[in-house]
Amino acid sequence: MIRVTPHDGLLGATVTGVDLSQPLSDGDFATIFRALGERGVLRFPQQMIDAPELKQFSERFGSLQVVKGSPYHEPGMPEVSILSNVKDGDRQIGLPDAGQEWHTDMTYNTLVGFVNVLVAHRVPVRDGVTLGATEFASTQAAYAELPVDLIQRLEGATATHDLNFYWEHMRRDKGSTRPPLTAEQRKARPPVQHPVFLTHPITGKRVIYVNPGFTERIDGVSPSESDDLLAQLFEHVLQPRFRYTHRWTLGDLLIWDHLGTWHYAVPDYRPDEPRLMKRCQVLADKVFDARFRQRTLEMA
Repeated sequence: MIRVTPHDGLLGATVTGVDLSQPLSDGDFATIFRALGERGVLRFPQQMIDAPELKQFSERFGSLQVVKGSPYHEPGMPEVSILSNVKDGDRQIGLPDAGQEWHTDMTYNTLVGFVNVLVAHRVPVRDGVTLGATEFASTQAAYAELPVDLIQRLEGATATHDLNFYWEHMRRDKGSTRPPLTAEQRKARPPVQHPVFLTHPITGKRVIYVNPGFTERIDGVSPSESDDLLAQLFEHVLQPRFRYTHRWTLGDLLIWDHLGTWHYAVPDYRPDEPRLMKRCQVLADKVFDARFRQRTLEMA
């Protein structure tokens, strides 16, 4: 029987009593779906599934993103990407420096992201201490305690999100060896605008939908005012009371909600300390479909 055990604090829960290598019943999926909205980050221990099973589980939540031109994916399965510092000879098999900034994936899309689903196939350990943790912050909880004057100032405002803004920050400030985006890649991912505040489709609560990685500016204000407003929002969200750290165990499957959280991959391991994750990125096409959402929640 499926069981959801909330972690201490505002984020995170462990889900047991389910085998993700097999198709989920409608009831089990609905339980997971509701828990995801309420807890933001769900851990499924001892789920060492491979690419086909990961894809099957992930696409229950929505369409899967494919990054065209990226070599870092499961052979023959571009929906399943690989995040890793592991090499096959001189060939890098995965994106080695993903996530080394607080961000929310796929806000640079017109159709935004809903969830990330990762399985830990190799986890770095040094002197008995697990490295490569992933930190999370709840933008849903943070909105609930946002100062009223800031809510009033930004209600109805939009912000510009840009993949290239993040990409060049990683190259310039984080020492990333990734090449610049090509003209074709930039054309495929032009800057987009989204509301600063969204209503979460599962919980109905408001969330802060800007992030330090992909949000370039608040629209319609001066650059200095935009910088000040974003700095206030970022500082507020990153308070310790809104945060949770997941320390990986081999075989963990982690799914987290992009609409209500930010995340940060801690880069505290060396190139010779292997880390390998397989990942699906799920778009928010299904979750914003009222019929899908209502039918799923009724099953829980």
